Amino acid sequence: MKRVLLIATLLAFVSCVKSLPQLNENNIERVIKLMTAEEKARLLVFGNNQYEEDSTQVDMIAACKNIVPGSAGFTYPIWRLGIPSIVMADGPAGLRIAATRKGSDRTFYCTGFPVGSLLSSTWDVNLVEEMSAAIGEEVLEYGVDVLLAPGQNLHRNPLCGRNFEYFSEDPLLSGKISAAYVRGVQSVGVGTSVKHFAVNNSEVNRLSCDSRVSLRAARELYLKNFEITIRESSPWTVMTSYNYLNGRYTSEDAGLLKGILRGDWGYGGVIVSDWGGGYDARAQIAASNDLLAPGHNWQVKAILAAMQNGKLSEKDIDACVRRVLELIVKTPRFKGYEFSNNPNLLSHAKIARKAAADGMVLLENRSALPLQEGVKVAMFGTNSYKLIAGGTGAGCVNKAYTISLDKGLAESGFTLDVGTDEAYREFLDKERMRMEEVNAKRGWWYGDLPFDELPEAKLRKTAISAASSADVAVITLVRQAGEGRDRLVKNDFNLKPSEISLINEVTEAFHSKAKKVIVVLNVTGVVETASWKNKVDGILLAWQPGQEAGYAIADILGGVVNPSGHLPVSFPV
Repeated sequence: MKRVLLIATLLAFVSCVKSLPQLNENNIERVIKLMTAEEKARLLVFGNNQYEEDSTQVDMIAACKNIVPGSAGFTYPIWRLGIPSIVMADGPAGLRIAATRKGSDRTFYCTGFPVGSLLSSTWDVNLVEEMSAAIGEEVLEYGVDVLLAPGQNLHRNPLCGRNFEYFSEDPLLSGKISAAYVRGVQSVGVGTSVKHFAVNNSEVNRLSCDSRVSLRAARELYLKNFEITIRESSPWTVMTSYNYLNGRYTSEDAGLLKGILRGDWGYGGVIVSDWGGGYDARAQIAASNDLLAPGHNWQVKAILAAMQNGKLSEKDIDACVRRVLELIVKTPRFKGYEFSNNPNLLSHAKIARKAAADGMVLLENRSALPLQEGVKVAMFGTNSYKLIAGGTGAGCVNKAYTISLDKGLAESGFTLDVGTDEAYREFLDKERMRMEEVNAKRGWWYGDLPFDELPEAKLRKTAISAASSADVAVITLVRQAGEGRDRLVKNDFNLKPSEISLINEVTEAFHSKAKKVIVVLNVTGVVETASWKNKVDGILLAWQPGQEAGYAIADILGGVVNPSGHLPVSFPV
């Protein structure tokens, strides 16, 4: 008899669940009324870590994590009401997901596109929109719903580690380029997350740094670019920053979020915290920061406690829940889109190459460029053979390749000087073995350290020989940076002693033969050029141009593409 009653009870429960309304764009208010307090709290907290103290949720969380391996996070699903989990992933220079997966022999590469500083150097909103639509297509076909990009904080500090992700020191240029980026990505039916709101201009101590800014400076500079983006592109989400702003965490600042972003600018989309940003879950929800990432049980408990003791109003909770549900019903996952895992990477590589070349800036040219077809080029600098496509951390992309400058030049009809090539390859074989061991201890987050340069005696001998056999010298200087750290003045903003020696030895040898020397800057941000720019005959600012780097640089050096990039930031004299 007990077994019959149990079965009857289970059938009644299943029947009840089936009769519940399932979320759609027309019944959001009804669904909110049917949600329990705990369901509301969990929906406002990302699902990544909600199993920490509840083993019953482990399987559900694991299944959500496996939707798109390597993605940044996912919202908590409430299946009884037809609320699925949606997926968010980095990043600004192309989608960041895991390239390899358990149980699969194939790789899931994404296109490494040019970084933000290069895009803003194009001053071309149409090109940026075209390129970001290609990023959006990869987001869609790999099953991601929201891309955590673009980053658009101002380059207030030229040494900020994430300046490569950001667009400019100028709010108008930053806002226009960012709006174009958002329109492009969202044109294919996926969302963006404009970040980091606001006044996030450094990476050192980013969780405790307090940006002190007057209201006028904030309105006219640090917030103006965000305002332009909000008004001209309607991003699906906005991400708050890690830092304090005038003594308050941005994700807990009701004046910033409710007052300016929502009130003054009329923004109605979702606001999501940066991963681990903020401290007080109650204050974040009260300020209308709708989603807390990456999500923890203690945040759920804090929200529930605040609801029960009256420190969080039902109105504030429901407003956040409503915006999250409005986001969910717009997504490809909610609409049942069957993603292919096969975006058109070949087509996107061509777009990446075009954008990269269009954003390079010719800083100096004393009748050195363009190079005539077929000339013999002597390449100096170890990173001519190992260009850097993009920055580290969340801005990095798991791409199939990066085209080196020697490959780009050779395949564009130029002849490489054999002696220089052999000297560097012999050195690089040894250097690669040494650096693999060094970089293996650093972890992906910090990226690889660049290789050392040729020893000075070897360099001098190589330069003298190359000056007799080659027509022109090309020197590549690189810089790398990324999330969590800022650059330094010594050996980063300023050239390293080995780089100064490199310029001096090569220019002395080649100028003695009345031959030109060109420097390519494959850099993450501003470097000092005033002290050495008159020693060389040409300087090409290539930024970090993405996976097609070598081809795009060769397009400029050979005159296939006219250098038309403009500086989006100041290079100090």
